[in-house]
Order: sequence, then structure tokens, then C-alpha cells
Amino acid sequence: MAEKNWAGNYEYQAERIARPDTIDELRELVLSAPAVRALGSRHSFNDLADTPGLLISTAGLPGDVRIDEAARTVTVGGGVRYGDLARVLQDAGWALHNLASLPHISVAGAVATATHGSGDRNGNLATAVAGLRILTGTGELVDVRRGDEGFDGAVVGLGALGVVTEVTLDIRPTYDARQRLFGGVPWEAVIDRFDEVTSSAYSVSLFTTWDEEAVSLAWLKELDGVDSLIEDDFFGAPALTEPRHMIQTMDVRNTTEQLGVVGPWSERLAHFRFEFTPSNGEEIQSEYLVPRARAVEAIEAVRALAPVVAPLLQISEIRTVAADDLWLSSAYGTDVVGLHFTWFRDQAGVEAVLPQLEAALLPLGARPHWGKLYVDRDRVVPSLYPRLADFAALAARFDPAARFRNPFLTRLLP
Repeated sequence: MAEKNWAGNYEYQAERIARPDTIDELRELVLSAPAVRALGSRHSFNDLADTPGLLISTAGLPGDVRIDEAARTVTVGGGVRYGDLARVLQDAGWALHNLASLPHISVAGAVATATHGSGDRNGNLATAVAGLRILTGTGELVDVRRGDEGFDGAVVGLGALGVVTEVTLDIRPTYDARQRLFGGVPWEAVIDRFDEVTSSAYSVSLFTTWDEEAVSLAWLKELDGVDSLIEDDFFGAPALTEPRHMIQTMDVRNTTEQLGVVGPWSERLAHFRFEFTPSNGEEIQSEYLVPRARAVEAIEAVRALAPVVAPLLQISEIRTVAADDLWLSSAYGTDVVGLHFTWFRDQAGVEAVLPQLEAALLPLGARPHWGKLYVDRDRVVPSLYPRLADFAALAARFDPAARFRNPFLTRLLP
């Protein structure tokens, strides 16, 4: 088939890709294939969204956006991208609580992998889910709502339960935000005053290559109308007066507007503009979500590995995510700190470094992002999810013939 993911580091092993545009066609495809998986915006860096059988693109499925103002929810087709949804919501006077760095990703795919934005009090994108409509392995359309049995297992579903055809999300009245940048945050401040640093704004991102004398960039997202806790000095780092891409060699025009210019949430919460492709995909991404209580240990451990990490690294981002109750969420039961790595697209080199990185982070309870590259040679990851057996039982109930089971899930599930 020779089709690849967005980054170009993974070639799909499926026999073919189908692109249905109706639910009836989708059902026929699912029931015709003993092995099948849904394929969204192709932003997974591993084999999570692959199968030896049939891949079904969700991009052509119905993409209606239905706002229920009384319930404060919006229902969208699973293949809809966050950038498209954000524009519709903003035009109607509504908003989401957060966005990931890239608005180009599909709603269903981001939810299914616990993809997140940032902020001490902000849950990942899956925490906004109020309901799902899933076409199961038996061809049935099943609605699962918040409060239903198994709902907390179904939301971050890894594609194991079926094809998510609709997602219902909580919304709130629209709001404005601004972004400010600060350069050269002392490591001493990050280590000794970590809670103060990350709680200084609605969302705080720290960018580094780990071998620097100071964190190169702090990126603060603040809500308009909320008094800023930071003036022109961020723990010893001065406010920048020129816009910056987090990777200095990249075009700053790809990033959302900075320097304190107020604008709608839909044009500030993501790092990158929806109308631009932020890169050509010449990268590999990994991320580990560490329990907040162990975050400083994790940061110090990665700094110690800087000589092996930095040569392969374009940039790394440190940010926070609030705890939730979703069974396979990387923030299940605990606030977490994400350590994100944007590597050069050197598959062999990255795979050689990851075991050292994971040897330092997994013993601290770090959970890898499901859709990004990790190796887990000692099969530690399954032990980090207390409800994994319950999830396996839920998946078997939705998909008794195991049509959606693939090599990734076989490695993970009991």
C-alpha cells in the first residue's frame, strides 16, 4: 500500500485504505473485514492506528456540528478536526476549555489517545467528552453518555471498541486569551519553584533542549480579563519583544499570535495556526506523562541524559495536565507533567535512545502518550493502568470478534 503517517516515519501495513462517506457504507466495511481499524488525521507515530487488514479513513464521514446551547454541548463527527470545530464554535459564541498544540488533529483521534493541551487545572481533551456514538464490531451504533456504565473506559478507547462516528463535547461561552513569551528561565527556578512556575498562567509551556544553561523559552497563555500574575519578568526571564517559534530555525508565521495581543481562544490556545502546516512532518515525537509529585525528579533525570538526548532533539516541551477518572488516560488518578520530545526524523537513532529515557522515567510512574513513539521493552506500561483488565473486558463486549484488535493492542491488553 505504501501509505505513511503524517510524519513519514511509519508505513501502514494494512492491505488497503477505504474512505466511506456514509454510516451505512462504514458498517458494511466493518462487517466485511476480520481485521479493521479507524484512521484519523494520521498523527500517530507508531502502529496504534494500523492493522494487517482494512484501514478505514474517517475523514469523509458526516461532519455535522450541532450545538445544544441548553445543554452546553456540541456534537461533531469523529473525523472533524479541532481547527474546523473551533471556528464554528467561535462564530456561534462558544468555546472549548482547551486545545492541543496542533489544531489539525481529528477530534475522535485526539480523544481516543488522551491528547492534551496544558494547564494546572485543565484536563486533557478527553475530559470534555460528554458522549460518544460508536459503530461496534457487530455493526451496531451504540451511544455512551457520561454516567453510563463503562463510559470512563470508553472515552480514551484507543480505537479498540469500534469506530467513533460522533463525539459530544462540553462547551462554554467564548472567551479571549493572549500569549506572552519569556526567554532564559533559570533551571534553579524550574526545579525549586516548579509549582509557582506552572501555576503562573492558564497554561505554561517550557521549551528546552536539556543541554542549555537555562530553559530557552517560557510560553504563557493567559485569559483576557484575568489579572496576570507575571509582569515583565518570569522568575528571572525577561519578556520577549519579538515573536518566536519554539524551534529557532522554523518560521514564526506558523505560530499563533504572541506578544500579549488579545484574540479569541480559537486563535490562541493552540501553538500553531490552523491555516498553516507547522512543519513538513520531518520529525518524530515521544511524550511521557509523569505524576506531578515526581516531576522534578523526572526533569533532573532527563537533564542528566542531555548528552544522549540533545543530539537527536529539535525541541522538548514541559507542561502540565490535571487529573481525571478516564481508565486509559495518562492522567488517570493523578495530576501529571508532560515531557514532550520532538526528535529529528531518525528512527533508528531515536529508538536507540528511548530505552535509556524510559529506564529513567517509567520507574517514576511516567505513562507514554499512546500515539507517540515509545518502546517499553520490559512491558512496564500495562502495569501503570489499574483499570486495564476492565478496559479489555469492555473492548470484548463492544467487539466480540476482535475485529479492532491489532498488534498494538495485543501487546498492551491482557
